[in-house]
Amino acid sequence: MTREDPDVPSPAASPRNLPGALLRAREAVMERLRPVLRAHDLTEQQWRVLRTLSGVEEIEVTGLARKAFVRPPSLSRILRDLTARGLIARRSADDLRCGLISITPDGLALIQAAAPGAAAVGAEIARLYGAGRLQRLTALLEELEAVLAQQGAQSMIGSG
Repeated sequence: MTREDPDVPSPAASPRNLPGALLRAREAVMERLRPVLRAHDLTEQQWRVLRTLSGVEEIEVTGLARKAFVRPPSLSRILRDLTARGLIARRSADDLRCGLISITPDGLALIQAAAPGAAAVGAEIARLYGAGRLQRLTALLEELEAVLAQQGAQSMIGSG
């Protein structure tokens, strides 16, 4: 079966299917990472929070939500669970509506224990897909994100 016009994208490649394609690709990656996280009694969101915290000395809750890509209502539950496990510490800021979060030594130890498994998953994906292709894909996705963020900022300026 041949396509009538090679310049017309197939429905599978159309922009309206971009969210589905991104979700399917994410799920394919996460299927490989989840067993590593489960072995360390971590959820995906807990992993993202701890990884984010491992790169900062301390961060405000809303900044953590943004950097770890976790919705604030979910973050409240995650922070409660991680605090109970002794993996993070919370302290009040001057503004009582805000809290500052940091990772504890136990949290850092857990990240260090899980990191080799996560790195092995990343290496396996690079081997299967190709390291160069994976780098290009990552660069393209970062470029897409930047273009959309810039366009979003311009849209907000234009509508204000």
